Amino acid sequence: MTNTLTRRGFAVLGAATLAAPMLARIAHAQDPVKLRFSAVFSEQDIRAQMMKKFVEGIGPGFAYEGFYGGTLFKQGTELVALQRGNLELSNIAPQDVSNQVPAWSALTSGYLFRDSAHLTKFFASDVGAEMKKLAEDQLGIKILGPTFYGTRQVGLNNDKKITTPADMAGIKLRMPGGEAWQFLGQALGANPTPMAYAEVYTGLQTGAIDGQDNPLPNVENMKFFEVMKQIVMTSHLVAFDLLTLSGKVWEGLSDEQKATVQKAADEAIAFSTAEHVKREEELAKSFAERGLQVYKPDVEAFRAHVQKAYLESALAKDWPEGLVDRISAL
Repeated sequence: MTNTLTRRGFAVLGAATLAAPMLARIAHAQDPVKLRFSAVFSEQDIRAQMMKKFVEGIGPGFAYEGFYGGTLFKQGTELVALQRGNLELSNIAPQDVSNQVPAWSALTSGYLFRDSAHLTKFFASDVGAEMKKLAEDQLGIKILGPTFYGTRQVGLNNDKKITTPADMAGIKLRMPGGEAWQFLGQALGANPTPMAYAEVYTGLQTGAIDGQDNPLPNVENMKFFEVMKQIVMTSHLVAFDLLTLSGKVWEGLSDEQKATVQKAADEAIAFSTAEHVKREEELAKSFAERGLQVYKPDVEAFRAHVQKAYLESALAKDWPEGLVDRISAL
């Protein structure tokens, strides 16, 4: 009896030993995929609502943790965090991509896209796919789509009338850090001043800066209108970020998971775009009613000045031949 029990015990133990790695693999496969998201925008932003839609779309197979207001990574550092494996998901600026992929500076240039529909059409086109692949291959990331967040306008804390770029001379205009952003400020005729997004309100209030450029929903969310006197509707940049996943995380997903993530991103981005377009129209009227001067300058003068500055700059030498014409023709 003793021998029989011993053999049976060994048999059970052997089966358990063989099964353990398989059970571990099954348990591991069922663990939700960790997705820490970092962005500079606040939880009141429409894009925060976009991320809620995204989380609903990806379902329980993913463990999402959102960090807003630049609390996890500061503006401009998210891309490197993705590349180093310190972050799984972020909303990164195309200007940050252009710091490592110079050809992308074309997509950050003023007056390139006409509106949100043109931007969406670009990313759905062959030329958009080419530029997207260029960034993904060189940076080791997965771009899920462009997150339009409005058209950038100039907001000032003084009463100086702005009609042409010449009127911007001497104005300390807050722009995010980085060559692409600073060049845009110069192209507008201003004196660009780098400053963290979270510091802009105080900068306007104290006079450390004369103005900032942001889409109207951002002006509302961050309450910049409280320390501004006017909004000059230059419409100089159709603003977008890129909902971006770590390449390592993307490659670790199954085909089914990839399809789920992409579908959720597409639907969330479409929601956010529609909401931003609607909100911009409402806010232009609302700010005027609250006492701000809201007016259009000579937009064609700004367009000509900005485009000329880009084409004559060192940035343009890195642009793929014919890229701007291909985008304009869409």
